[in-house]
Amino acid sequence: MTTPQHRSTLSSELAQGVMDIVAEQGLAPGDQLEGVKALAVRFGVAVPTMREALRRLEGLGIVELRHGSGLYVGANAGRRVLINPVLPRSDLDQLVELLEARLALEPQIARIAAEMRDPAGLAWLDEVLEEARAQVEAGDDRLWRTNLDIHRAVAAATGNAILAEVVDSVVLLHAEDQRAILTLHGDAVEDFGEHEAIRDLLVAGDAEAAQVAVADHLGHVIRAIRSRAESG
Repeated sequence: MTTPQHRSTLSSELAQGVMDIVAEQGLAPGDQLEGVKALAVRFGVAVPTMREALRRLEGLGIVELRHGSGLYVGANAGRRVLINPVLPRSDLDQLVELLEARLALEPQIARIAAEMRDPAGLAWLDEVLEEARAQVEAGDDRLWRTNLDIHRAVAAATGNAILAEVVDSVVLLHAEDQRAILTLHGDAVEDFGEHEAIRDLLVAGDAEAAQVAVADHLGHVIRAIRSRAESG
């Protein structure tokens, strides 16, 4: 019988195998990969198993599945600050550590974003906030992924590509863990309100308040996770 742990390990191995193909063939973002069925044959697995591994890579932006077109190398495959797609899921203590790492980085990055206000980054932030608003109202379970994009867009508003990639790495490194964090936090409306307030401070150029708001936001999430851990 296949256990969840075995499936996770196999999915990780397949994800790494696809990344190896990208590297060995020198493929760049936008280049087409073999199809899902062909990859399943290459690795000797069932098509659903291959799709599961590809969904993991798609969530990290390393591949892109285009319906009716095929499988392509994603934008994050060419990153200079790399994501590891094969890490195991974290326990509650590690979730808190992940958030604490973000707390050490993101408030200062928000301060820089408020000072620089890169137009492309702010435009992306507006776009993902509107998407998040619709998902909150609809109870869409894809909200966790949009929330990650909100934090990525704040970093993009610094206009510094390396800072943006660092935040990408931290928030996407444990993408499934970020999904668990939103579930544990439990209040999507409150979370959205905090994100919207951060956007307003960036647009206003209030660097100090933006820094404090991001620190308060992440601190609030950490306290919520710890409270759940203690009560569980």
